[in-house]
Amino acid sequence: MTSLLPAMAGANSIYGSGMLELGQTFSHEQLVIDNDIIAMNFKILEGIPVTDETLAIDALKEIGVGNDFLAHESTMNYFEACSDPAVFDRTMLGEWKANGSKNAVERAHEIVVDVLANHVVKPIDPENLAAMEAIMQKADDAFKARKAQE
Repeated sequence: MTSLLPAMAGANSIYGSGMLELGQTFSHEQLVIDNDIIAMNFKILEGIPVTDETLAIDALKEIGVGNDFLAHESTMNYFEACSDPAVFDRTMLGEWKANGSKNAVERAHEIVVDVLANHVVKPIDPENLAAMEAIMQKADDAFKARKAQE
C-alpha cells in the first residue's frame, strides 16, 4: 500500500489509480481495486476511536489474558468496521469456494460491467458549470493574449 504512508504524511494528491505498467496502460478493474485501497486509506486517516467498547474491556474480562479473542463477537465487529472492501473477499476458504472462488480482479470486473451498464451521471449544477466555463474562458483568453504577443 504505497499510498498509505504519503496519505498519513498529509499528501492530498496521489495519482496512479487504474494505471498499470508505469502508466502506459489503464485498467478499469485496477481502478476499482485502487478505489478499495483508497477507501481503506481514508478509513485509517479517520483515526481509531479509543473507548471502553472499542478496547473491548468487557471481552478482556470475559475471555482473560492469553486466551483466544479471534472468535469473539467483538473482534469480528471491529475487524469488519476497519474496512468494507468491494473486491477483497474476506470470507473463509470454504465459503469463498462455495461462492465461486472469484479473485479480486474477477470481482472488480463485475463491478466495472455493472457501472458501465447502469451508472447514471449526476448533472453538474448550472451555477457550478457556469463558474467552471468562466475559469476556462479566462485561461483561454490569457493563452491567446500571450500567443498574440509572440
